[in-house]
Order: sequence, then structure tokens, then C-alpha cells
Amino acid sequence: MTRPTLGSFAKRLTLPDLSVSAGEEMTPARLRTELLSGLTVALALVPEAVAFAFVAGVHPLVGLYAAFLVGLVTAVLGGRPGMISGATGALAVVMVALVAEHGVEYLFATVVLMGILQVIAGVMRWGKFIRLVPHPVMLGFVNGLAIVIFLAQMTQFKVPGSVENTGHGTGGGAWLSGAPLWTMLALVAVTMAIIWALPKFTKVIPAPLAGIAITAAIVIGFGLDVPRVGDMASIQGGFPPFHIPAVPLNWETLEIILPYSVILAAIGLIESLLTLNLVGEMTGKRGGASQECVAQGAANVITGFFGGMGGCAMIGQSMINVKSGGRTRVAAIVAALFLLSFILFASPLIEQIPLAALVGVMFMVVIGTFAWNSVKILAKVPLTDAFVIVLVTVVTVYSDLAVAVVVGVIVSALAYAWNNARRIHARTYMTPEGAKVYQVQGPLFFGSSDGFVELFDIKTDPALVIVDFEGSRVVDQSALQAIENVAGKYEAAGKRIQLRHLSRDCHRLLTKAGHLMVDSEDDPDYALAVDYGVRTGILGGH
Repeated sequence: MTRPTLGSFAKRLTLPDLSVSAGEEMTPARLRTELLSGLTVALALVPEAVAFAFVAGVHPLVGLYAAFLVGLVTAVLGGRPGMISGATGALAVVMVALVAEHGVEYLFATVVLMGILQVIAGVMRWGKFIRLVPHPVMLGFVNGLAIVIFLAQMTQFKVPGSVENTGHGTGGGAWLSGAPLWTMLALVAVTMAIIWALPKFTKVIPAPLAGIAITAAIVIGFGLDVPRVGDMASIQGGFPPFHIPAVPLNWETLEIILPYSVILAAIGLIESLLTLNLVGEMTGKRGGASQECVAQGAANVITGFFGGMGGCAMIGQSMINVKSGGRTRVAAIVAALFLLSFILFASPLIEQIPLAALVGVMFMVVIGTFAWNSVKILAKVPLTDAFVIVLVTVVTVYSDLAVAVVVGVIVSALAYAWNNARRIHARTYMTPEGAKVYQVQGPLFFGSSDGFVELFDIKTDPALVIVDFEGSRVVDQSALQAIENVAGKYEAAGKRIQLRHLSRDCHRLLTKAGHLMVDSEDDPDYALAVDYGVRTGILGGH
């Protein structure tokens, strides 16, 4: 099997597909929907990018530039049209320690290296391993992320300026109280009501955009004193300037940035690929995992050279886009361009938008993202699956996404191995010639190898024992070793043993017990998860 090269992978990269689906043209109605969906996403990106910049301890424009650049590059090159990428909180919480200790220049260098690692992952097609994430882990992922998005909105219920001073999450700062709090809650409720009700009458305008516009009109028209986007920070700036990170090009710098780059690359790819699967389920499209890895990596490399903090897929904004009707690359590209126009030209207008309107939009995203059916099925699914759903949700909220997914996959894999290990058993009977036959049932692998050995009663068995593997499957080296151990014990007791219905791989690898196997025309043919060279070395030394 040949390894994929950058050239061969590039040939498989698809050009931007601006159509809704294969063979369908971009109609004026579809284009209008895509443009309005992109505008809605861009408005929701502003406070998120600013807040995550504060979390990472960098200037707001660093977060906004990342939202623009990462969003634009992934929109053009990404593996799933409809996905939105930008600066995220999952990455920001890792970056804060690096920025605090070494400064923002090291952050830019880290983002560049992070992108290179992600490109390598894409070229090697490692994105396909996202298929190993079980459905309970996906449910825990969306539930945990919905809770994280909800908690992230709590910062908007603080006195303007307190978020910037604290620089993190919901901690610190004075909460709104009295009339300002009730006004904020009322405006959030109005926005949510508009988003819920408008689609029942018309879908010409995306409901989230209508909610933002109407709520903003109410606040500006009546002169209500409520927190606005401009109270967080000014978003005015110029075009992202090209900037080579000002760090020494030596081994010490690599030692500093490499650990952060690996962690950020892993978190970014895991969140992006899980979001890719989620958007794929909503839009009915599949594939594109490796292409998305390359797109995310290229976006972060470019962002690091243009003063951005890096980013990955954003499930909240992706949900806004999809539910607003965005189905092609146009919406994501437009969102990035609108965001840039806000920075360059429209900052005074955008800064007047009340935060309550954007909070209302994100609250509706939370409601739509949370897998409510997972709560209903907790009592119906196997206990292990229910535990994994809850575990991944909790770890996502209290730790980070990468840890949560890894923990969920490990627990699911261990549960699967344990359940399969318990399936090993044998049916026995005596032949007319006086031989005892063990018909082994269930997979034989590292988890069931001890149970396999315990199936045999070597002391009381007759002089000839036949072990039939027709109902079993030998999986790995532990299984081969278990077979040899059993064969060795029978030989030590002066008894004969015959092994039947083993695969050709087993015939080659069972060096000690190979002469005891009986060939049959109906022997199975499957490969084993072993290294032939290692196997020969291990068994040859006995």
C-alpha cells in the first residue's frame, strides 16, 4: 500500500462548489438566502470573536482577524459547505497560558505550527479516524457544547467592561441587576420569540437576522440603556497586515511552541470534524474529513502570518448558518467578507447592536443544538452508552472538547472489549471415537484470551481433544498466544490436540501449535491484527 503524497492528495481536493447540490444552479432566491444567512452569521461572530480574544489575553482585533481569515479560507477550501469557522473558546483557554508567559508573538508562531500539523494530518488522511467516534460520544459532544455556548453568554449579563477586565469566562465582574437586568432579559425574550415565530409566516428573511434587526431597532428607537457591542470593545481596524512572528528561530522556541501547537491542532481538528459530521447529518452530505483538515491547517498558517489567534469550526455559528438556509460556500464566504467590512467601514453601526439580540440568537442555537432526545433515551439505551453520554457532556463543560472525546472513545472501546470478552464460550460433545470436541464460540482476542484458556479441563479430558474455531474468530497476538498455551498444556499432559477451522494467517503464525492444525477446505480467510516480524520474534524465542 503506497503512502499518500501531497500531490496525490491535491488532485482529490475539490474546487469550491457554489451550487446547492450536484447539478442544481444558484438561483436568485438561493443567492439571497445565502447572502442573508452570511450576514446573520457575521453579526453573531463579532461578540464571540471579541470575547474569545479577551479569554486568550490578546487585543480584540486579533480575534476578529482570526474569525475573518479562518472563516474565509475554510469556506473556500473546506470539506463541508455550510460550516463556519473562526476563533473559538476551546482554543482560547489553551492559548491564555502561552500569551501570559511568552507574549502574543509566540502565539502567532504557535498558530503557524498548529496549521502545519493540521495540514500533515489531512495529507495523511487521518481525518477518517473520526469515524471511530461512537454515537453516544457525539451526543455528549453536542450536549456539552450546547451548555458551553449557554455559559459563554453569561458574560453578556455583566456590567460593560467587566469581561475585559477579568479576561475569562463567567468569573469576576459585576452582574447586571434591577431594571438593566430585566430590560436585558426582556430583549433576549423578544429576540427568541421572533426567531421562533417568524418561520411560521415567512422564510424570505432568516429568522435570526430579523430578530437582531427588530431588537436593535427597538433599542435604538427608544434609546434604551442596555449593553451593546461597542461596550465590549471597539471593532474598528484596518486590513490584517502581513506579519512574520517576531520570535527567535531556534530550538528553544520550538520547545516552547510545539506542545501548545500539538494540543491546539488536536482540539481544532476534533471540534472541526465533529462539527463536520453534525452539519453533514443536517444537510445530508458525507465525506470531506481529510479535506477539512487541510483547510483548517491552511487557514491557521495564513492566520498566524496575519496577526490572528487561529481557530477552528464553530458549532454555534454553523447551526445559525444551516438553520438560516445556508447550504453552500457562498454563505460562509459572505460571512467572512461582511465581518471584514464591519472592521473596515461599519464599526460605528455594528457597535450599536444590543448584546441582548445576539444573546437571544445564541440561546436559540443552544436549544437547537442540545440533543433533547438523548435525555429521553438515557433509561432505554445500555447503561454504558448512557454513562458515556453523561461523561462526555460533563468533561466537555469542565475540561475541554479534546479530552472529552478521547475519554468517551476510550470508555466506549473498553466497554466494547469487555462485552465481547464475555461472549467467549464453548460447546462440548464426545465423538464415537472417544475424542472430546470443543466448539469455541465468540471472538478470541486480548480481552477474552484468559477466558478461552479457562474453558478447557485438561486433567479429565480424553487422550484426543479437538478444538473447532468455526464459530470463533482469532483477532490478535494475545489470541494466538492463548491457543499455543492451551496446546502446550495438552502436550505436557501427554494428550493429543487438533485445531480446526483456523485462518491461513493462523497457520503461518502458530509456530508451536501449527503442526497440530487440521487443514480443511472450509477454513476461514481473514487477516490478523499482528506484525508478522514481531510475531516471529516472540514465538521463535520460546
